[in-house]
Amino acid sequence: MVLAIDVGNTHILLGCFEEREILFTELLSTERSFTDLEYASLIKSALEFNGKCFDDIDGAVISSVVPSVTGTIRKVVERFTAVTPIIVGPGVKTGLKIRIDNPAQLGSDLVASAVAAIKEYGVPQISIYMGTATAFSLIDSDKNFLGTSIGAGMGIASEALSSKTSQLPTVAFETPKKVIGTNTIDSMKSGLIYQTAALIDGMIDRIEEEYGQKCILTATGRYAPTVIPLCKHEIICDSNLILKGLIEVYYKNR
Repeated sequence: MVLAIDVGNTHILLGCFEEREILFTELLSTERSFTDLEYASLIKSALEFNGKCFDDIDGAVISSVVPSVTGTIRKVVERFTAVTPIIVGPGVKTGLKIRIDNPAQLGSDLVASAVAAIKEYGVPQISIYMGTATAFSLIDSDKNFLGTSIGAGMGIASEALSSKTSQLPTVAFETPKKVIGTNTIDSMKSGLIYQTAALIDGMIDRIEEEYGQKCILTATGRYAPTVIPLCKHEIICDSNLILKGLIEVYYKNR
């Protein structure tokens, strides 16, 4: 069994595979102060809830955009399993042709999702990641990763609204019945959900106009299942895209 872990700024997504089949996925909170033992306890619980244990793991692959946590997670894997994890980064084979100014700066989560997006859905493609940040990545018809547009995600927007204003509360990420709300809660939900959907539609139009042709559209990340169905474009929502990319990277480097 192969353990795949994606460390994000807010959450850690982990999944276990038999070959390329996903057995299960779980979502943990990213805590920068946690020790390897504290993370080991969380991962052990996630495994046990799904009928697995550390002894079942014979391979591991990690992507991370939080350097302070990367080493801790790697230590967990090395300490509690008999494997050395593959860390997605410079020097690791991905099969992705990255055509940006400094390829080493590209987030490993975007690398992983692009690897899976190309394999699963084809090119040219706009791959959208909706997590702590919202990122639009363009992959051309020759499978070149051309670049990214990165902005604040829905979680950051929600936190900013509640922390920087006097009368606006924290709200759940739920779709209101109408675009124009008649109370504060529904108005904020509309702003977070429908405004994000409109932003995605608008960015797709601009990227395709700049690129010069229509693209396959994919989306992944924590907020994608809530927002993507409200977009006017036909967008494939795949919540496991990063994990699928990680397993591909694992087999390229095993």
